[in-house]
Amino acid sequence: MHRILILLSFLALAPFGGAAPPQKATLGAGCFWCVEAVYEQLPGVIEVVSGYAGGPEKNPTYQQVSAGRTGHAEVVQITFDPAQTSYRDLVDYFWKTHDATDPRGVWPDFGPQYRSIILAHDQEQLTQARASLQEAGRAHDKPIATELVMLEKFYPAEAYHQDFVRRNPSYPYVRNIAYPKLDKLGLKRP
Repeated sequence: MHRILILLSFLALAPFGGAAPPQKATLGAGCFWCVEAVYEQLPGVIEVVSGYAGGPEKNPTYQQVSAGRTGHAEVVQITFDPAQTSYRDLVDYFWKTHDATDPRGVWPDFGPQYRSIILAHDQEQLTQARASLQEAGRAHDKPIATELVMLEKFYPAEAYHQDFVRRNPSYPYVRNIAYPKLDKLGLKRP
């Protein structure tokens, strides 16, 4: 009986199937609606949440962030299965999603709230993001303007921003900006 209890305790503490637990990545590449619609389609991605990060304002609202008053950028927080994709793969893909050389933001949305930004969750992610940025920099004639910092706090955006592209297919921004971006990347329109 004692051996059974020990075995059951061990199994309860061991990760399911011996797999590594899901990890998170936080990235900003302009309007979070488009970034969310892109990353939701990548292999190994479990969940993508639109939100705000990179600024000092606590509990920011969309109105505050979109006005550029908080220091935050529109970002997505990606939960992924490291057995199916890596943090480095997600960051390497990041460079394909936007023009990271424009310090004004990501077309057609300009301002600090739409800046290109990678927010690392730990030192290992920071190291991998730096290596990816250096490699991406060699492929551009202009310097990359992406901000690379440690994540301090992620604030999920309001509910109506989540899965925006999928839930609002006739919205003009979705039709004119998000869908062409998905088409260019060879991804499906939700």
